Amino acid sequence: MNIGIITISDRAAAGIYEDFGGPALREAAAGYGWRVLAEAIVPDEKVQIQETIRSFASQGCGLILTTGGTGITERDVTPEAIRGIMRVEVPGFGEVMRLKSFDALPNAILSRGLAAVVDRSLVLALPGKPAGAVECLGHVRGALDHAVKLAQKVPTSC
Repeated sequence: MNIGIITISDRAAAGIYEDFGGPALREAAAGYGWRVLAEAIVPDEKVQIQETIRSFASQGCGLILTTGGTGITERDVTPEAIRGIMRVEVPGFGEVMRLKSFDALPNAILSRGLAAVVDRSLVLALPGKPAGAVECLGHVRGALDHAVKLAQKVPTSC
């Protein structure tokens, strides 16, 4: 599977601190046998998030993983950015990620992680903490291959 990874963080984008989320997801992707086609670090800005997702989709990323911006602070705008360009949301992914993470970390209920189809790519919004992002990816890994195939399916006309 060809994937893209987007770290969404004002501070990492500005070079204030090193991005650990993107590399953690890259390592997890390698373990799943996925090929990373594109990577980016962008600030918590809706338009930049949307442009990067669309760019990665046009480059052939069947799965686009985002890390960061899924909390409840004013700067956390990843879900809104994705919803602004999605064709359809797939709520089960966010539900499972929160449910599976809740027992170990009750604050996981605050995450607004989600999955949606943008153009012909499945976009998965993961938490900003590297361990949480990798863990949540693992929680939904079993459904990703099929979901990506469905997202990439070209509609047939009548």
